[in-house]
Amino acid sequence: MASNLDYLDPALQPLADKVQAYIQCEKQFQRAEVEATDLTHQAPTTAADAFEQRSAAGSYNQPHAEIQTKLSNLRHELEHLRQEVIDLLPVRDEWVKVNLGYGPSRVGAFSITPTTDDDRSATAAYELRVVV
Repeated sequence: MASNLDYLDPALQPLADKVQAYIQCEKQFQRAEVEATDLTHQAPTTAADAFEQRSAAGSYNQPHAEIQTKLSNLRHELEHLRQEVIDLLPVRDEWVKVNLGYGPSRVGAFSITPTTDDDRSATAAYELRVVV
């Protein structure tokens, strides 16, 4: 019975907090990707709109550049949080139960198997998996 309540261990709270932050960042990244896709599928501007008189340089809206910058920043933040979660995990290649507020959730870092002989000499890479 005690093993079913291991996810409530206060020592796992920093890991649970970091996983929550990772999940939130992942959701923001997905929303930004949808926004970027939406911008690329919008109707093209007419020739009259394209040559419209604009105000001083840099003061007009640049949605494509802004969303690309946002995507890049979120991608870096997501990678940073992923590495922090992996570093906080007590074990590798096993599931760890954590409390994300929905009951026991699972998080784990699993090694990625190399596909070629050249990859086998490289250091082990881990894939983060979260089950809510």
